[in-house]
Amino acid sequence: MIISMSTILQDAKKGRYGVAAPNVYNDISVKACFEVADKLKAPIILDCAGLPFLEEVADLVRFYERKFPNVVAALNLDHGGPYEEIIAAIRYGFSSVMIDRSTAPFEDNVREVKEITKIAHAVGVSVEAELGHVGQGFQYEETRNTGLTDKNLALEFIEKTGIDCLAVAVGTSHGAYKGKPHLEFELLAELSKAIEQPLVLHGGSSTGDENLKTAVQLGIQKVNLFTDLSTAGLESMMQYLGVDWNSITQDTNKNEFENMKGNLCDAVLAAKKGYADLLEHYVKLFGGENRI
Repeated sequence: MIISMSTILQDAKKGRYGVAAPNVYNDISVKACFEVADKLKAPIILDCAGLPFLEEVADLVRFYERKFPNVVAALNLDHGGPYEEIIAAIRYGFSSVMIDRSTAPFEDNVREVKEITKIAHAVGVSVEAELGHVGQGFQYEETRNTGLTDKNLALEFIEKTGIDCLAVAVGTSHGAYKGKPHLEFELLAELSKAIEQPLVLHGGSSTGDENLKTAVQLGIQKVNLFTDLSTAGLESMMQYLGVDWNSITQDTNKNEFENMKGNLCDAVLAAKKGYADLLEHYVKLFGGENRI
């Protein structure tokens, strides 16, 4: 069942646990998420970024929604950019959208987020926005301290925009870190105490289990994940492909699958297993298991 992300996160806030939010982009990643959520009886948030993927992913999610009727999930536009992209996600049936104006001046961020929130709420879609800015891991040492979230500005931002959840910058970065991740847990605790709305942590990959577990305990309800899951899928696929390709012969008396020691169908399924196995680990780490 696809529902509002706000509902899922409000339940997580009350239950003091975190919800995994993996990025999805095709049938394999979407199916892996539904399988893990069904197995663990855990709510899940499917993040999808990029206009070329939105319509296809929306259709895939509705397909697997029917196949896994017990799963409770939200479909969220991740890092929504142009106005047209955000409206397209709403039209395709996303139950939540993130509008990312975190690099814009404060007043511009407020104005654009407020406009999208008014539109989204009119059709029952929840809204995520970011204040402060989570940068890229390869620039971690240079950018870590420049975009941390300010509590007073965050309270003003929420009041003026009416958003449902806030992505905060407390020392994480997107992608693999260049340097050791260091989270501002005192800042996170301060934000969690002051802000009623659920909090989102971007840049969960490579941050470390202990850091993420502590972040959830201190008030994070949604943890975004992509790089770790992508890497796990690739590693699983490479293990599957660990064959001596020089020994593969082309025998015309065999069908296309018997003829090869490896095939793309099974390689993709191997990638799904790696993606799903690590996602299962994170769901359990955040305390999301058996919440449905």
